[in-house]
Amino acid sequence: MTRALTTQWRNLAFSGLILHEILDHPLEDETPQARLKQVGMMTVLYSMNQAHQKLTLSNIMEITALTRSGVKETVDLLVKRGMLDETIVKNSMGRGTARQFEISEALLEKLNSFGTG
Repeated sequence: MTRALTTQWRNLAFSGLILHEILDHPLEDETPQARLKQVGMMTVLYSMNQAHQKLTLSNIMEITALTRSGVKETVDLLVKRGMLDETIVKNSMGRGTARQFEISEALLEKLNSFGTG
């Protein structure tokens, strides 16, 4: 199978996986709007990840045009779900700290179990 087709299958599998994980497993007191925002955010984060961009609040804000609190609210729910892993790193100026995220290994393992890896 060509690499381009493999990439398309993997992207489709990822979309289906996040839809299932988020919509079929609501968190307590979570609104449908919050779940939909999480689906959209995971789509953006996966695209950023594929483009080798760092998943920091600032980078996510730049791409989505959301406020820091808007990004934080949705990303925090994805961390709570276990779909994202969070680490604290030095910020771009090297003086403070920043939150950096990665798509969780558990989620990527589920994706690979579809035979798209």
